[in-house]
Amino acid sequence: MRLAAIDIGTNSTRLLVADITGESLREVDRHLTTTRLGEGINLGVLLPEPMEKAAVAIAGYCERATSLGAEQIVAVATSCVRDAANQNEFLGMIRQRANIDVRIINGDEEAILSYKGVLAGLPLGFTGSVVLDVGGGSTELIWQTAGQIHSTSVQVGAVRFAVCNNNEEQITELLVPVMKQLNKIPISSLAGVGGTITSLAAMDQQLAQYDPKRIHGYYLTSAAIDQIYDKLQSLTLEERKQIPGLQSARADIITGGTAIVRAVLRQLGIAGITVSESDILQGLLLEFPC
Repeated sequence: MRLAAIDIGTNSTRLLVADITGESLREVDRHLTTTRLGEGINLGVLLPEPMEKAAVAIAGYCERATSLGAEQIVAVATSCVRDAANQNEFLGMIRQRANIDVRIINGDEEAILSYKGVLAGLPLGFTGSVVLDVGGGSTELIWQTAGQIHSTSVQVGAVRFAVCNNNEEQITELLVPVMKQLNKIPISSLAGVGGTITSLAAMDQQLAQYDPKRIHGYYLTSAAIDQIYDKLQSLTLEERKQIPGLQSARADIITGGTAIVRAVLRQLGIAGITVSESDILQGLLLEFPC
């Protein structure tokens, strides 16, 4: 069956079209649009211009998926939409433009879908594997013990960090409760998803052109992340836009996202993180209907 999934995030809106056979997934098409839907995150509302941009992108995605033969389309919205006072206005706009209903998922649902997407794409195994999902508005950590998936969502992300003027000390404080839980279990591997983490992998390899095959499964060391973070701190916004591997549209939020990844690695005492291109989109399609 050919299906399509749309992920409406705080920083970007993404599409994945894939053929699903049992537990296997074959990618047909993918697309990403930077919408900055979470620009008004500190005000508790979605702003008109980003809402319009996201709605136009979603309508285009639905047309694209249908033209490619997708039998059904599932769309979900995450952190910034679920926190917005005017979420119904936005959902109505999408319904009118794209003729599709969007489901707002909570932090736990987001985490579990990301976890299943990662494990479907990387040979990590369930025991001792922790997934870090750094989004624009929130950060999720997911793990499994005794056959049960556990997750927590922390209200800090790459966009929220920039908009709310967060700092490293605040990130560390927000992460303390979940770190107390994770420090009680033996961690065999840490995998990461989200634009911040894939961008760090591209930057570490100095990719002139983004190549998912070189990103997926890439091992990003803690030392490399520290080095990139120090470099980002020393550069102006315009200078960051010129870094190989970094999309210019992400240059203003990459420092905050990197600070989050860095804080997690430091508190867990982990030497590095395996980067995954398989995430919530794959999880959505493999769990369809969800």
